Amino acid sequence: MITKEAVEAAPAPRPPTRGHRGRPRSTAPGTRSPLADLPAARVYLVFTLVPFYWILLFSLRPAGSTSLVPWPMTFEHFEKVWTERSFGTYFGNSVLVGLATLVMTTIVALAGGYALARFDFRIKRAFMLALLCSQFVPGALLLVPLFEIFAELRLINSLGSVILAETVFQLPLSMILISNFIKNVPYSLEEAAWVDGCGRLRAFRVIVLPLLRPGLIAVGSFAFVHSWNHFLFALMFLNNQSKQTIPVGLNSLMSADSVDLGALAAGGIIAAVPVVIVFAFIQKWLITGFSAGAVKG
Repeated sequence: MITKEAVEAAPAPRPPTRGHRGRPRSTAPGTRSPLADLPAARVYLVFTLVPFYWILLFSLRPAGSTSLVPWPMTFEHFEKVWTERSFGTYFGNSVLVGLATLVMTTIVALAGGYALARFDFRIKRAFMLALLCSQFVPGALLLVPLFEIFAELRLINSLGSVILAETVFQLPLSMILISNFIKNVPYSLEEAAWVDGCGRLRAFRVIVLPLLRPGLIAVGSFAFVHSWNHFLFALMFLNNQSKQTIPVGLNSLMSADSVDLGALAAGGIIAAVPVVIVFAFIQKWLITGFSAGAVKG
């Protein structure tokens, strides 16, 4: 029983604290103010942007300068690596390898991912396990068998060898991702198309494929960026300088005796800018695609 004395002795309730412009401030437990993350965000920006600024500084300031500001600005390093160091050829080869790997990986992974998502077969779980385990195998272990295979096929010193190697290396993860994207598409949509007279292939092309656009962009961009940055396959399978790609070209700028920092920085900018531009345009689809693929259907 609550007595009058107990009610009078109880502390009066505190009024809610008010923030900016008199609005009540939330005091719920577990809430975190966005301002608390500002110091961590600043530290992250420093560690992320300072290396980019340093590369840009070396690529734009004259040789021998020690200024921390790229002024007077010069493009002599870019002209040197593009013409004298054959970076124009390396750039074209990298674009060809990246686009071909993107197309081949997407097409094969789309077919395999659809089979994994829509069909049940006896060794399906074992096959999925093998795809997952293949991601633990480093690319260096594949060099000897791939080199022997390409030598028998007379593909050594050909861009086709790098394209095939990159495609094989990217397929397991791409198939797993696309199968998850397809599982998120209701199977009833395909069944409704079959009832209306569509075959399986046409139903897939008309109904499923348009819904997979974020996933296809995510998988394709992942394959392109990996093949663009990959160094090992191009170094081992390509002997002719006219067939080299940008990562191997960057390695050629460094020697045992000296390193041309200005040329190396300019080459790094040339290698990074296309990837940054691509991701700037597709970031919305990329985030949507990876988010969709992370949800189990």
